[in-house]
Amino acid sequence: MPERVFRESTAEPRTRAVPLAHLSLELGHLYMEDFQLGPKRLGEHFAEVRIWADAVRARAARRVKRPRISTCFLIDDYFTRFSTPDEVIPTVLEEAGRAGLTIDYLARESGCAVADGVALAESVAHRLVESPPPGSYGFRPPASRTGWLTNGSRSPASPPRTDGGRTDWEPPVETAARNHSIFMDVELWSDDKNGQRVWSCSFLAAVWQLARLGLLRHLGEPVLVPREQDVAALPPDWDRLPPLIKVSDTKAAFSAYRTCTLVPHHFLPVENAVRLVLDQVDVDTAALAQVAKRSADEQMPVPPEVAQRATYVFYEEPGDPIEDGKH
Repeated sequence: MPERVFRESTAEPRTRAVPLAHLSLELGHLYMEDFQLGPKRLGEHFAEVRIWADAVRARAARRVKRPRISTCFLIDDYFTRFSTPDEVIPTVLEEAGRAGLTIDYLARESGCAVADGVALAESVAHRLVESPPPGSYGFRPPASRTGWLTNGSRSPASPPRTDGGRTDWEPPVETAARNHSIFMDVELWSDDKNGQRVWSCSFLAAVWQLARLGLLRHLGEPVLVPREQDVAALPPDWDRLPPLIKVSDTKAAFSAYRTCTLVPHHFLPVENAVRLVLDQVDVDTAALAQVAKRSADEQMPVPPEVAQRATYVFYEEPGDPIEDGKH
């Protein structure tokens, strides 16, 4: 007879599920300089995005008869503080509307660092599981110390020879290379003058993707959860605005089985770095299981690799005033 094991029900950690749409569609990402150029610049942005958003919706409709699609927009209040929510957000919503677009959820980028007292970025950093390249011997310090994450082994820096001879050069190698290597070394954070950690744009964007995919939890509870917000009663200070707000009457959930992000082509290096981070995050297993089961029940199974659930449209924006790679 098998031995019976008794446990207190409260001793079993429970992971609460979140509602899920079929697709989370991000309607671009702008810099402070874009906002400073005024409504005309925003209007040009959304007019361009509308073309690609329609294509994404049409593609989703081929997969499912009535796709649940929610839209979102991220405002950078982490690296730069500009204007105020009660001035910026109504203008963003109005210009999106002029282009025939509706923004359902609006987030502050600082909320990807800390939201409702939870240090999200730090929590995700603790869940990084690096993939050691074949033949490595632990010479390179872990990402938790260096703030750098890689997909392989970099070209070694050899000490100078004392006998005057030459040291052979060795190339960097991608761990999971196909025929040839594409080596990446991604900075996750840096320290400011006071020794405080400043998260990189790439790492915050990875946290943002995990939130949109419904995979962020803190002690089993969802984090970065949208709150209803009356646009007519927006606060005059960014810190008084919830990290994620719902600004439409959509019934589609914020998080989704898959994401699609519409951004100008100069974001390509950032999003490549995002995928590298997602490939090395040990995501909450219960959250993963919940999404896998529900998507399978709806006959829309998701890839097992989290990074493969995120898709992108990179477009060229005429007259873009922002230099490539800036942020």
